[in-house]
Amino acid sequence: MPSSRLLADRILPLGDDTSRDAAVERAAHVIQSGGLLVYPTETVYGIGADARNPDAVRRIPNVKGRDERRPILVLVGSNESVPEFAAHVPDVATALMRAFWPGPLTLVFRARRDVTELLTAGTGTVGLRCSPNAFCRELIQRSGRAVTSTSANRTGEPTPGTIEEIAGQLGEGIDLYVDAGPLGGHPPSTVVDVSGPVPVLIREGAIGRTALLPFIQPG
Repeated sequence: MPSSRLLADRILPLGDDTSRDAAVERAAHVIQSGGLLVYPTETVYGIGADARNPDAVRRIPNVKGRDERRPILVLVGSNESVPEFAAHVPDVATALMRAFWPGPLTLVFRARRDVTELLTAGTGTVGLRCSPNAFCRELIQRSGRAVTSTSANRTGEPTPGTIEEIAGQLGEGIDLYVDAGPLGGHPPSTVVDVSGPVPVLIREGAIGRTALLPFIQPG
């Protein structure tokens, strides 16, 4: 379990508008300075780092205790940020973004050559999402960075629903924990691969197959 000092120094609750603004500001500073953040998303808590800072991203598998050869999702602030990571944005991806972003839809693009393999894990692709969660969107806007989003847990362990449980797993490897109360029980994001000639539904989640059919069926 984390020490009382860790709880006092590194766990920051989201409260009224004034404390929320201070939390966003402090979280943005952590991202800008190359730190790691545990923060609320629309589904569960995630581990955030500046997606364009390899040194920061490299800390994530060390904290989670997992092999680096697994892709790491990136949250972007808008559709316009996608070309910073995607080598090509096909028309179907643009249509999906217009229909479902911000929202629980992850799109897998062919990655630009300058995107670190720490994010792609050698797959040549990168997963991007524009989150509908207000804190996520404020964090990205305030920090001016795209932010990683991988589950806040040790590899092989269930993803905890509370910051206290997460801090018990990840400890001092995280620079700041943003506490939005218990999370969980929500379906995961839907994942569509748009890196090839035909879009492929990888995982059906919060957005159902029926809603996607006009986009993922060829012709």
